Amino acid sequence: MEQSTLPKSFDDLIAQSEKPVLVDFWAEWCGACKMLSPTVQKVAFEYKGRVVTIKVNVDKKPHLASRFQISGIPTVMLFAGGNPVLRFSGALPYDQFKRQLDQALAKL
Repeated sequence: MEQSTLPKSFDDLIAQSEKPVLVDFWAEWCGACKMLSPTVQKVAFEYKGRVVTIKVNVDKKPHLASRFQISGIPTVMLFAGGNPVLRFSGALPYDQFKRQLDQALAKL
């Protein structure tokens, strides 16, 4: 990918992506985030080509955590066309995570 085609910001990514964007809001010190991380990685691999997956460290990007009212982590959000279409918090088991994601994607 050429540098000029890379999104300049989080807003550009969620607004301009042709694919839905799955965002994992997390922090280094968060035990539940560490528990969820392998699930996010597995989903990112399985949905590659259908969904763009990114991680946002809330300690490094507190303005995004505030803007999306992230009061507990991990929080996962799915954006389509710049708009949130799915949100859940906590270290969900893989099957629940995938079920919620599939339901949201089916509505797009």
